[in-house]
Amino acid sequence: MKKAMYKVLAPFMVLLLLMMAACSNGSSDKTSSSASDSKDKKIKIGLTVGTLSNPFFVSMSKGAKEAAKELGGEAIVVSADYDLSKQMAQVEDFITKKVDMILLNAVDSKGIAAAVQQAKAAGIPVIAVDVGADGGVSATVASDNYLAGKLAGEYLLKRLQNKGNIAIIDGPPVTAVKDRIKGFEDAIKGTDVKVVAKQNGEGNREKALTVMENILQANSSGKIDAVFAINDPEALGVKIAAEQAKRDKEFFIVGVDGAPEAVDALKENKSFVATSAQHPDEIVKQAVDIGMKIIKGEKIESEIKVPVELVTQDTINSYKGW
Repeated sequence: MKKAMYKVLAPFMVLLLLMMAACSNGSSDKTSSSASDSKDKKIKIGLTVGTLSNPFFVSMSKGAKEAAKELGGEAIVVSADYDLSKQMAQVEDFITKKVDMILLNAVDSKGIAAAVQQAKAAGIPVIAVDVGADGGVSATVASDNYLAGKLAGEYLLKRLQNKGNIAIIDGPPVTAVKDRIKGFEDAIKGTDVKVVAKQNGEGNREKALTVMENILQANSSGKIDAVFAINDPEALGVKIAAEQAKRDKEFFIVGVDGAPEAVDALKENKSFVATSAQHPDEIVKQAVDIGMKIIKGEKIESEIKVPVELVTQDTINSYKGW
């Protein structure tokens, strides 16, 4: 009887063992595949900047791509063209593409808050670069913009011997610009330097050129002794306006950035005399480092300031540039 029963059950036992083996192999394969996927996962970085027509952001873009390459990943770089709605859409696209971190150069520090909150809700760390941003960014990495403005202001004072009429070419409503203006204005406070014009050049050469043309029309020859522009593209626009009006020998210009074209202008030894130089590639590389620490669950600093340096016509040959 037992023998007969064994004959009946044996095939079922063999089938059961085969099924268990198959399940075991499937589980092993799945675990192996999961481990492989985790190991092979490439870091994906999203970077949105004010405009790629500015060499500063081109340098930042290169820095992001180099940093991503070192990690064996990729960097997706897009230009917002100083359009808030466009930048918000770009952040949403980064979320859809499931990037591992977003590097944000906000075109409007307050206006971008909702997009930052969306990324945060999706579990994606947002690191503000060059300018601060509302909405709960994980960290901010930027130049010491207050110092950039202060250095420019101190140099301007030295050349003017603490007196004269100046114009300020302001920029977009972001923290970096506000900090530069504050640093500059603090530097000239309590002196006999008078601001006769302050207008928004919107951070670009073309607009600054038009703004400076209007300032020159409103102020006759000899009424302006110096101009401070919040970045080099604006400063170069001011330079062109002065040259076209044949008034470039009346005043000198100080900018911020240390851009390649500013280097060329400084070497001309004409009206463009100094710039507070930044290091955009270093800003973005430090931002990527912070992003990786966040991903790994490590502690980070919420704010990092990258040093700036004043570059003049006298020191331009020793400046390394971007």
